[in-house]
Amino acid sequence: MVVFLNYMKYSAIPTAQSIVQHCQAKNISNIVISPGSRNAPLTIAFAENPYFTCYSIVDERCSAFFALGMAQQLQKPVVVLCTSGSALLNYYPAVAEAYFSNIPLIVISADRPIYKLGIGDGQTINQRNVFENHIRYSANLKQDVNHATAKVLQYKPEWLSDRAVNDVQQEVQNYNDGQLNLALEIALTSNTPIHINAPFEEPLYETISVPSISPQISAIPADIDSVIDLEQHRNIWKTSVRKMVLVGVNTSNAIKDMVLEKLANDPSVIVLTETTSNIHHPNFFNSIDSLVAPIEMHVDTELEFEKLKPEVLITFGGLIVSKKVKAFLRNYTPKHHWHIGGQFANDTFFCLEEHIKISVNDFFSEMYLDDTNLKSEYFSHWNKIKEKYELKRNDYLEEIPFSDFLAFNHILAAVPDDYMLQLANSSTIRYTQLFNVNPTLKVFCNRGTSGIDGSTSTAIGASLASSSPTLFITGDLSFFYDSNALWNSYLKPNFRIIVVNNNGGGIFRILPGKENSNVFETYFETRHTLSSEHLCAMYGFNYLRANSSQELEEELSTFFDETDRPQLLEITTPTLKNDKILIDYFRFIS
Repeated sequence: MVVFLNYMKYSAIPTAQSIVQHCQAKNISNIVISPGSRNAPLTIAFAENPYFTCYSIVDERCSAFFALGMAQQLQKPVVVLCTSGSALLNYYPAVAEAYFSNIPLIVISADRPIYKLGIGDGQTINQRNVFENHIRYSANLKQDVNHATAKVLQYKPEWLSDRAVNDVQQEVQNYNDGQLNLALEIALTSNTPIHINAPFEEPLYETISVPSISPQISAIPADIDSVIDLEQHRNIWKTSVRKMVLVGVNTSNAIKDMVLEKLANDPSVIVLTETTSNIHHPNFFNSIDSLVAPIEMHVDTELEFEKLKPEVLITFGGLIVSKKVKAFLRNYTPKHHWHIGGQFANDTFFCLEEHIKISVNDFFSEMYLDDTNLKSEYFSHWNKIKEKYELKRNDYLEEIPFSDFLAFNHILAAVPDDYMLQLANSSTIRYTQLFNVNPTLKVFCNRGTSGIDGSTSTAIGASLASSSPTLFITGDLSFFYDSNALWNSYLKPNFRIIVVNNNGGGIFRILPGKENSNVFETYFETRHTLSSEHLCAMYGFNYLRANSSQELEEELSTFFDETDRPQLLEITTPTLKNDKILIDYFRFIS
């Protein structure tokens, strides 16, 4: 039930009142506001209501990713609110990320009246359905007719057509309530982004002390547990001697320890995890590329891949980072591929047989009903190979010079227990994948679209919604690209950033087809000589620098100590050595 307080101010515009009341009734309380004028009715209504926690982020792209980071941690919808015009378009990268990462981001945009479109009015674009290809639902609300009625009569008299204003307004109210109920229900039940577009006519800043409407708000339907007959699946599982479980993006503590132990001790199962899988066991394979890359370099690649090829592939969680495992499973497809749980299932390997919409815990409990394991050498064979490449990785680290590879080894060994680890894309996530990560860490990365935009903003928003201290690791291009992320007043003193600066897009050097030339350095690698030091001075960060292993270890020894403001450590690595050191690593462990 929505409670109204006498000392509050409410927008005089009915649609603004409706949106706020719907959000409050559905327990959507976090509102990230991009300052503007057309959205003033909603800004006033949200900010004046003590139920809501409001944040002000000037840069719209940063604002949307900030909200996405909060929703990522809270696992419930967060609103991002903007004015009309191009402001809305700056939300698009975060909307796409939310769409592919199953994050419930609620975009609310204020719009100009429809009769102001296409006539050259300022800050006016076609906002209806603007996210059409990357949104679960778009609610295009109707304009109130009992607000600024004189302008409605002037520009759109046919909306009234000699009918009573209150009768037409009731129709508008009913329509808008229906759209708001539907849109918010989708956001709450499917963990996907939705867009609410609300046209407002001036005056925008008028307030009243008591709401003038009582919207019709429907309850969110309760979840209904699915009942699925898994006898056929269990028979296939029990008779298959090579079963592979591949885990994508996954929240920590989502899988029961009993299930993990069953999988870890089944000789016919190998479990491949990624840094963002957030599940751990000594018997799991947590560096997929280190397993697959040596096979690519083997004298008999096809025979080795046939040995690794599973009969049954089980996937759960979100998107997969490793390109190597994608290539392997697309070329050596299993007999059966089932994706377990979640709202959506991607046919990443072009062999998806079934999406089984029950929880992962329930599925594997069914698979292990009789508590017997099949005799198989599948795990033991590949576990010996894993143990060898882990030993070789240690040997390799002893002989290489200071580089990205060595820097990531130092960083990941130094992160204290129970931190939230936010990772940028490109080189950052791929290097992290090659190392063991402290199992007490909670790891996140924007893998929905895998873009470099918004990683810093996401990390900052996530840090606010988490009780854990946060470390954000990023590359130089990703950090500078999103440097406006630091332009807010919500940074915690225990927020930490590590920038691995190799003076350009170092990942392009390890891609096939690159050439050392002016064209490559300028248009692909994007060489630069920028430093983070002046940004830190402007935004109030403690700035630290390391240019060698010794300096890095010294800085990391105190980097996570308690401070009165956030800290940034910039690590400078050699531009022209990193690619060779990484490629040689795979040769070395082969």
